[in-house]
Amino acid sequence: MSAAQPRPDVLMPLRNLCNSVKCSRDRVRDGESNECSGAFSLSNFWETLSEAVKSTSQEATKLSVMFSNAPSEEDCVKISESVQKSVLTLSTVYFWLPASQGVSLRKVVRDATAEVLDGLVHLLEAILSSPGESLSQEQLMSTGGVWAACDQFDQLPKDNRSAVLSVLTACAGLVKDALEEMEQALAEAQDPFGAVLDDDDDDDEDEGHQDTHWSEADRLLVTQCQGLMKASGASLRKLCSAVRTNGSLETEERISQLDALTDAARDISPSVDDLALSLYPPVDRSAVELNVCKLVCVLKKVLEITRSSHVCAEADVSWVEFLSGAVEHNLQKITSLLRDCGS
Repeated sequence: MSAAQPRPDVLMPLRNLCNSVKCSRDRVRDGESNECSGAFSLSNFWETLSEAVKSTSQEATKLSVMFSNAPSEEDCVKISESVQKSVLTLSTVYFWLPASQGVSLRKVVRDATAEVLDGLVHLLEAILSSPGESLSQEQLMSTGGVWAACDQFDQLPKDNRSAVLSVLTACAGLVKDALEEMEQALAEAQDPFGAVLDDDDDDDEDEGHQDTHWSEADRLLVTQCQGLMKASGASLRKLCSAVRTNGSLETEERISQLDALTDAARDISPSVDDLALSLYPPVDRSAVELNVCKLVCVLKKVLEITRSSHVCAEADVSWVEFLSGAVEHNLQKITSLLRDCGS
């Protein structure tokens, strides 16, 4: 049985709080950091941020428990002020982190902070949609969402090199998945869509399935494009190793170089996906040519930035040059196949 419904005016502080949290969330998503004029302590930042996140999680718990029954107007005002204080502290501490500590790191912290604030918005909206109801399912789930968003801060990368590595590792994993899917499709039946087509359509197979088969020329093209996809994965793996071994945070220039590598490498996985999709039957050779060129440009840019950055030690020059040659070799082979098919 639901508890007594609070009067509408009692909930006004909660509505105002909800609007305020939304504004704080949007400022975090879109705002610029405060540049630090003096020395900045990353360890002090994380210690203070951790306390702010912990406080926000605790306030969310208090808020949820209080509204499992109908609170008094005084209690509603007090909890709203308390939550508002924790939200302002959390967003303020986030803005302490200057871009000079690394754009990649700041993006990770920004997204995590915005997720906490977004979770609070969902919790407040759940409470406002069913005030006085004894811990509705939506309210419980929203409270858990805030806890989960706060808990993830313990696993966040703590400096820009770690943030860059997390992005590069994720990109390498996505490319690996795309390559494995393509290899599996080639290893299975001639018809990669055969498993999802109706077996009763045998009479119309030649007419209805003709666009779901790879021809021998198609399969040769796909195999050659796999070489370019493998070069993409190898580039990301070697780059991860170089950043892990040689990545430096000693100067703002080196921190910026790590960010530049991340920005360029982010484009590899989407480009690999576009190429892979264009290779499924019916193969559109003009789309394949376009996507091959796009991926080659992305890979060349990544390798060029790597070559000119501090992560490329003398021992790394050889693999950068090898992969640059592999990319060019695959491009020539694919271009030749496309030309032969078009003639």
